[in-house]
Amino acid sequence: MTHSTDLPARPSRRLAMIATAAFLASAAPLMAHAAYPEKPITLVVPFAPGGSSDIIARNIAPALSAKLGQTIVVENVAGAGGMLGTQRAVRASADGYTILLGSGSEILINKLINPSVGYDGMKDLAPAVFIGTGPMVLLGKPSLAAKTVPELLQLARAEPGKLSYASAGNGTPMHVAGELLKMRAKIDMTHVPYRGAAPALVDLLGGQIDLGVSTLSAAQVYIKSGKLKALAVTSAKPSDLAPGIPAMGQQPGLEGFDLGVWFGLFVPVKTPGDIVQKVQAASQDVLRDPTIRKNLADQGITASGASADDLRTFMAAEVEKYRAVVKAANITAE
Repeated sequence: MTHSTDLPARPSRRLAMIATAAFLASAAPLMAHAAYPEKPITLVVPFAPGGSSDIIARNIAPALSAKLGQTIVVENVAGAGGMLGTQRAVRASADGYTILLGSGSEILINKLINPSVGYDGMKDLAPAVFIGTGPMVLLGKPSLAAKTVPELLQLARAEPGKLSYASAGNGTPMHVAGELLKMRAKIDMTHVPYRGAAPALVDLLGGQIDLGVSTLSAAQVYIKSGKLKALAVTSAKPSDLAPGIPAMGQQPGLEGFDLGVWFGLFVPVKTPGDIVQKVQAASQDVLRDPTIRKNLADQGITASGASADDLRTFMAAEVEKYRAVVKAANITAE
């Protein structure tokens, strides 16, 4: 009798083989991601070197590199109010090797003022970690007659449209804060957009413009030296990062005023969840470091480290706040 060696597999054996194959197939992505990161990571900063985003990126990059065990290269992709760098991140491979250091301006406001911007920060990017928040500050030129917010409002109402205020650019959080002040206080001021905080502060120092809304980090040196008047931080309560400066939200008629700057790490939306979790965990470790927290505080930022889900919830509230001001003030792209 001839015995064939190609007997059909028994049902139980066949089922076992199918189950094993299915397990290996489902485990393959996890096994592939388990080694992440295997090569250098690019941290995109959508603004030029020297600004708040760039300073924050260069503060956290070395520590994040140590946590992840790979080199992190900071890449400045400036232009179009952060749009170019954000597009660079949105269009990158969703593999965790391109991370964006983003803020409210380019992630949320750009889409509101320019529907053709080419991306939607709420849909095309996945939050990884909340880096932190900081107040902005309302500044006055050295010769400004007003020393307090009530005095400023009285001055603005006496001569509608005469006062001018500078921002770091059209559609930036600084611009939105200035327009929110005009709406809440029912005053008329002229907005003068600049291409960044530095030139705006130069003209404010020189008295060519009356007021300015700036990040605290950019204005600190001029406030401490007494060269500019700090009328208020743009938050609901005083900030520990700006002792002695009143809060806009505690001024008569402006109760609850609260609009700051914030920063987070983002990846393309289709990045696998386990990679996002690795970036989140490593970043949270970095943001717990006392030295990093102090460095960020020196830049006017209170470190957070909140989760991706917390950042997503925060952004959903922020975008509605921005949307209301953008619509009411008819803010559009230049």
